[in-house]
Amino acid sequence: MAEIYVSGHRNPDMDSICAAYSYAFLKNKLDPSNTYLPVRCGNLNDATKAQFERLNIVPPPFIKDVRTKVSAVSRTAQNTVQITDPVYTLVSFYGSTSRSSVVPVMEGEQYRGLLSVDEVSSFILKENSGTRPVYHFVVENFPKVLKGTFLRKGEQPSFDAPIMVGAMRYTVFCKHMEALEGQSPILVVGDREDHIRKAIELQIPAIVLTGIEHGVTSSVDWDAYRGTVFLSALDTAETLRLLRLSVPVEKLMVQNPPNLQADCLFDEARDILADSEFRGLPVFDGQAYQGYVTRRCFLERPKTKLIMVDHNENEQGVPGIDEAEVVEIIDHHRLGAAKTRNPIFICCEPLGSTCTIIYKLFLRNNVEIPPSLARVMLSGIVSDTIMLKSPTTTFEDFTAVQDLLELGQVEDMRSFGETMFRSGASLAKEDPKKMLEADFKHYKELGVSFGIGQCEVTTLSDVDDYKEAYLAELENVKHSHSLDWALFLITDVVKESSVLLMTSMPIIERKLAYKKIGEGIFNLPGVLSRKKQLLPEVLRVLEE
Repeated sequence: MAEIYVSGHRNPDMDSICAAYSYAFLKNKLDPSNTYLPVRCGNLNDATKAQFERLNIVPPPFIKDVRTKVSAVSRTAQNTVQITDPVYTLVSFYGSTSRSSVVPVMEGEQYRGLLSVDEVSSFILKENSGTRPVYHFVVENFPKVLKGTFLRKGEQPSFDAPIMVGAMRYTVFCKHMEALEGQSPILVVGDREDHIRKAIELQIPAIVLTGIEHGVTSSVDWDAYRGTVFLSALDTAETLRLLRLSVPVEKLMVQNPPNLQADCLFDEARDILADSEFRGLPVFDGQAYQGYVTRRCFLERPKTKLIMVDHNENEQGVPGIDEAEVVEIIDHHRLGAAKTRNPIFICCEPLGSTCTIIYKLFLRNNVEIPPSLARVMLSGIVSDTIMLKSPTTTFEDFTAVQDLLELGQVEDMRSFGETMFRSGASLAKEDPKKMLEADFKHYKELGVSFGIGQCEVTTLSDVDDYKEAYLAELENVKHSHSLDWALFLITDVVKESSVLLMTSMPIIERKLAYKKIGEGIFNLPGVLSRKKQLLPEVLRVLEE
């Protein structure tokens, strides 16, 4: 099962958000083998935010980009070990069918570290570094690695000690024990009375008796001994080998190794791991442990699957779309889609709203539209067609609205639309930069780079109150986006008229078929559509 994002364009308007929400709903009905997630790659404008609140629906969440993150390749462990588990448990995983080169170390449910065969190798090499190694022994781990039972448990549940094997003659044994003064060993010995009595006399921390299957035969008084006695059914060599592996895995752990955040980019995470000395690194979401990655995880880059709605050009899409796999396009704009590796489903129609196309797809696939979703699609169509007044409006938009009014149990489209538009921001009260870039589209035609923003209002009577601030900010937008020309269409949805603010372009603006009513401001009676009315006029002027 794959997660597939459904996303509108940057600086999303009502239609873009409603289309993403509605199409994800449809796809989840048609394709339950995958999960379709509606998302947005820009901030909600005030009208859209207020409309979703009125509809009591959570709008699509924001995503910063669709570049491949480390979370796409992180793994969860089949096997874990607790910090007190013996090294033997860890080693047994590497000898099993597990393909992972690392094993997470936990303390209860809390992550504590990652261990690999490298740490085990380092542990083995360290004990052969030339000096007698000292091990950290946990008494409770003895029966986890050795076949046998406790004769008695001592006062110390854990201790550090070298290992002494009682295989030599008693006199030699005593000399070796005396040579370890200040460093009491753990004794591995057969059922040999003299050696055992000497160990009791020295009060060493533990004695492991080997080859004991039916009980101790020597007559030794254990009452004075304060240490642990373990009876191993294995021979001395095998007991010695496994006893070393009773050391808790905590002792193998590296202190403060690097870690990765789940939203770390694929390439960045790969380089961090490549530059480290580790086979794997843990992955966190904030402070919460999520899993881990190994070098094998970066052999192939997975691609985020994405459906584009209300746009088809990568420049208008979510950042990182070039790294994603576009699997569908649903749109009502001109085509400028990038090449895809595989054939994909494209549904583009010259209708007034993307939500109209999606409504038709519901009908085509015979999927029922619940009332709440009908109101969402209705919002998108009414907004993008400016209550069916825009020249982009088609008969199919009218039909869709009539059906959705009934399905959504909405009595009056005009009242529904005017309430929605009145929720839009007041240009006089809002930050000009925020409003200019809320729905700003970029174009490059005939060698000229330009951008057109648009905002719907319910009155143009207060334009003089804010035009200077918006003209000044248009200049900033032009420079920040490296444009030759920046325009802002302010549309009165009630009186079906607009005014146009623009940065200076003397040669071009003289040819516009609009009346200039001030420096950088034009009157556009009857103009409602950026796509169908303003853009063609701009292109005509550029061609001339």
